[in-house]
Amino acid sequence: MNGQARCPRSSNFPIDAGQIQLVRPSKPQVSSPRALPATPDGRRPQTDNNNNTAAPGTGRAQEHQQRSSCSETRARIEKRMQAFFSSSIPVTSYSRSSLFLPQPPQAPVKLVLPSSAPRGSAAAAAARRTASEAAGRSGRCVAASASSSPATAAVATEVPGVMKAWVYDAYGDASVLKLDEAAAVPAVAEDQVLVKVVAAALNPVDAKRRAGKFQATDSPLPTVPGYDVAGVVVKVGSQVKKLKEGDEVYGMISEKPLEGPKQSGSLAEYTAVEEKLLALKPKGLDFAQAASLPLAVQTANEGLERAGLSSGKSVLVLGGAGGVGSLAIQIAKHVYGASKVAATASTKKIELLKSLGADVAIDYTKDNFEELPDKYDVVLDAVGQGDKAVKVVTEGGSVVVLTGAVSPPGFRFVVTSNGAVLEKLNPYLESGKVKPLIDPEGPFAFSQVVEAFSYLETGRATGKVVISPIP
Repeated sequence: MNGQARCPRSSNFPIDAGQIQLVRPSKPQVSSPRALPATPDGRRPQTDNNNNTAAPGTGRAQEHQQRSSCSETRARIEKRMQAFFSSSIPVTSYSRSSLFLPQPPQAPVKLVLPSSAPRGSAAAAAARRTASEAAGRSGRCVAASASSSPATAAVATEVPGVMKAWVYDAYGDASVLKLDEAAAVPAVAEDQVLVKVVAAALNPVDAKRRAGKFQATDSPLPTVPGYDVAGVVVKVGSQVKKLKEGDEVYGMISEKPLEGPKQSGSLAEYTAVEEKLLALKPKGLDFAQAASLPLAVQTANEGLERAGLSSGKSVLVLGGAGGVGSLAIQIAKHVYGASKVAATASTKKIELLKSLGADVAIDYTKDNFEELPDKYDVVLDAVGQGDKAVKVVTEGGSVVVLTGAVSPPGFRFVVTSNGAVLEKLNPYLESGKVKPLIDPEGPFAFSQVVEAFSYLETGRATGKVVISPIP
């Protein structure tokens, strides 16, 4: 048969739509007849397609039979295909003819993001339904990223060219902050990754920078503020070695917070960060908790390390209920093995100090710590009382001053961001020995960044002021 449908078998359908090949019937190839001697009646004998001699009149009959066979073949093929298309294939955007043409590849899913809503919540369920419906419409497969968060919902999206970001183009109070809904997504250098920000946190240094305290070493305006970040990697530079798209990470985005900090910070939908400044988010912590940690936990750790704290030594933390102080109590106890940890706070926060592991909780509204008889090998001053701190340090001891005036033997330092330090602390965070502390007024919504800054600057925050979720 010159016309035929090659139809591989399918377990579900008699014809596999993706495998059909329609072979059009070709015209019979008739070679030129050989010259034969005429018969006695003057006519030359007929030949078949192979130049075999045939009886007179048989050539036309065979040609008619072949044409009839081809027509019947085409009719059968068309009938079977019509039945197949009408009953076997669900309605889609494909046309009948398009099945036989190469189809353009579907755009890949660029990002799988976990939602900050609890998995059992109605919001999370709605997000999952929306993602599922979107996947069905686009024909793309949406897969949830491996998440260490308590519960997440997958949402697929692509990295856009612009983003929402909080920006200031002049120094001043919190009122200079403006929400820019078309800020440029930062470019990614070879050693950087692009992070889809899920949560960010504020620090006193953010407010001081915005107020213009570090203009001499600051990056050019306009500025997107924010040092602390927790989110999902959506793009990696060519020299990135460990991190990959989909990794949940946290870190402080500028290696030196006061020396040329990044112009595009974490209070935005996306931020670009060097791989060496990030670590995988600790298992068991959500994004808001992880975002509260990087600058504060590294400051506490580096301060105690520089001061020479070690097992068997004592330490006093001034401002034990703050972002750095609350972590310093726990790190001194569980990471460095301090034999005695004391801390100061107001009356209503004394029980908090004890819950964090302080052996001695000093209510500064009732007692002046510098008048108490106890002396300490290390004093970490997070509130600017360096002149008093030097009065309670042992001979040969160290005083670490994070803010305010410095008196000998006190010293000040500026923390250096380092992902390796976060990796070292991750086991303590994952085991619960060191716990993040988020102010109960938060987390603040992304739309409330101005309010969050104003609250931070009252000095009444307990733990960290967090912004989450970031859309």
